[in-house]
Amino acid sequence: MNLPQIKIICKDITLDLTSYDALIFSSKNGVKAIENINRNWRKISSYAIGKPTAQKIKELGGNLVYTSTSSYGNSFAQELLPKLIGKKVLFLRAKKVLSSLEEILKKHGIDVNSQIVYETVCTKKRVLHVENEKSVFIFTSPSTAECFFRNNDWCKNYIAVCIGEVTARVMPSDISLHVSKTQTIQACIELAKTLIKQN
Repeated sequence: MNLPQIKIICKDITLDLTSYDALIFSSKNGVKAIENINRNWRKISSYAIGKPTAQKIKELGGNLVYTSTSSYGNSFAQELLPKLIGKKVLFLRAKKVLSSLEEILKKHGIDVNSQIVYETVCTKKRVLHVENEKSVFIFTSPSTAECFFRNNDWCKNYIAVCIGEVTARVMPSDISLHVSKTQTIQACIELAKTLIKQN
């Protein structure tokens, strides 16, 4: 069952991309947003944080040149350092970011700017009906976790599965929590199925 906790609001802005040699995307939402802002992004070399983001770049006809082996912003920044030397770079990002990607790149002399192209907001509160007290909940981002706990009570018998360590860090400390070894929704679902069988 899908329980939407967030919605993405793309910024209604004008953005000149003519001076940039490279674009950094840390989520597929950034790709969706720039598609609505300036379709000339497709001509510029794109660097993606993971497979879902890379897939969205390819799907929309972008020029994907690198996909990170990590799904974490700080590790992604380290991978990008040798690839972005001498380039003018634009990081297309959310209003709220938890990584230090931009700061790491600047610290190492990369000419990078950032532009907020979308914002994540909580959906309206919904009444949650869960019949099984041993249900497993999958959290796919820090924002979904924060919005869920803002609007819902947590039963002590529930189990949480997080897509990665960054999401796990925003979870309450007193709950049963598991982190997927691979940062994909499908991997989270497989882990959830395993936990259900164990219980």
